[in-house]
Amino acid sequence: MLDLSKIDKSWTLFLDRDGVINEEKAEDYVYNYHEFIFYNGVPEAMKIFAGIFGPVIITTNQRGVGKGLMTEHDLHEIHKNMVADITAAGGRIDKIYFATSIYDNDPLRKPQTGMALLAQNEFPQIDFSKSIMVGNNISDMEFGRNAGMHTVFLKTTSPDTLLPHSAIDLAFESLPDFAKALHNK
Repeated sequence: MLDLSKIDKSWTLFLDRDGVINEEKAEDYVYNYHEFIFYNGVPEAMKIFAGIFGPVIITTNQRGVGKGLMTEHDLHEIHKNMVADITAAGGRIDKIYFATSIYDNDPLRKPQTGMALLAQNEFPQIDFSKSIMVGNNISDMEFGRNAGMHTVFLKTTSPDTLLPHSAIDLAFESLPDFAKALHNK
């Protein structure tokens, strides 16, 4: 079980993007930063995480690029602006990994562990047994489990997910709710 009181700078935070940090567009993609809308309280939550965790990593499936609906440049522009806003609020993101493939079995697409392994290769201090994956889909939770991480499920886009669930350690309504729980540990 995940004991929030044990989390310190030796832990790594992995976050999904859409539906966790920003509002997810139903049946569509965020194509540019004008369409990127932070959930209320997320920049402040990221500041809390920056003070608690070691590396803060985003792992996000971005099939819209693979489908040709947007370019990798568009994705980089979204991420550049998102990181700037989070940094301005006192938070940080150490690295963003993304999977653009349209194929579910691509080794980089969640729930496969490719992005976690890339992160561990670049940040050798990452210990998956001292890592948390936060996401809003079961595939995020399976990604965390497959890599040996703890998992935190956010009910932002799937509030009716039945709990308890074997792939979920803890569940919160939103990312700021998880940040508050950590802040008050």
